[in-house]
Amino acid sequence: MPAFPVRYIEPVYRPPSEARSLILPVTNGCSWNKCTFCEMYTAPQKKFRARDEAEVLDEIRRCGEQLLVRRVFLADGDAMVLPTHRLLRILQAIREHMPSVQRVSSYCLPRNLKRKSVQELVELREAGLALIYVGAESGDDEVLRRVNKGETHDSTKAALLKAGEAGIKRSVMILNGLGGRSLSEQHALNSARLMNDTQPEFLSTLVVSFPLGMERYRAQFPDFEPLDPPGLFREIERFLGALELRRTVFRSDHASNYLVLKGTLGEDKERLLAQVRTAIEMPERARLRPEWMRGL
Repeated sequence: MPAFPVRYIEPVYRPPSEARSLILPVTNGCSWNKCTFCEMYTAPQKKFRARDEAEVLDEIRRCGEQLLVRRVFLADGDAMVLPTHRLLRILQAIREHMPSVQRVSSYCLPRNLKRKSVQELVELREAGLALIYVGAESGDDEVLRRVNKGETHDSTKAALLKAGEAGIKRSVMILNGLGGRSLSEQHALNSARLMNDTQPEFLSTLVVSFPLGMERYRAQFPDFEPLDPPGLFREIERFLGALELRRTVFRSDHASNYLVLKGTLGEDKERLLAQVRTAIEMPERARLRPEWMRGL
């Protein structure tokens, strides 16, 4: 039996919705990798670099020979940092060697799109790039500064609007609890404002977690006090209450979440708010995820 046609450098990450996708690394690690809450690419073997293009193209060819692939996720942390012409060659190779592929997606840092024009993004969409996952984390500038995100409300907004103008679908992630107790309200309200301004096709919330401890986080956010579950629920209630979305698929079902929420905003807004209020007022009726089942 031939070896699997893709070479991975562990650990490998992908969004939950890409569980059945072919994970195709075109870069290794994350080109920013300075966010104090993120430990995904801190291992020495995950130091950022673009993978050898000839190797990637050969892996695509061999995947086409050995596998039936419907979806491809371009890894690692921000494949969109690659120049447009290089991404186009990768997408064209996928189309040539894996004609069964129906969707290609990628993580994307907002800064990745600064040097890419709308026309370039249109070309990428026409070549097969259908969806980008943007970890906005927050729409509040103070929270973003405290966590060393390297972005602002306006820089994230500009990137999301540019991708939307090009017809690329956007899946945005907000981190519940990222601002701790002191910044919870502004984190919720300004994150909602960012979503209202950009109207993403998909939106999800995860709970900020520190499996390796909070030392790195508190180095830049020394007064950080984590929210307990009721505090997390109150923040989500404030966030959902301020959203004015027209047609966004919303999910809060990641393993880090205590409360699973699913719906479409805005038609399901009141139902989702009712679920959150039940979790606040009558947690025994809310079917909360037990601590032992939570994780990253």
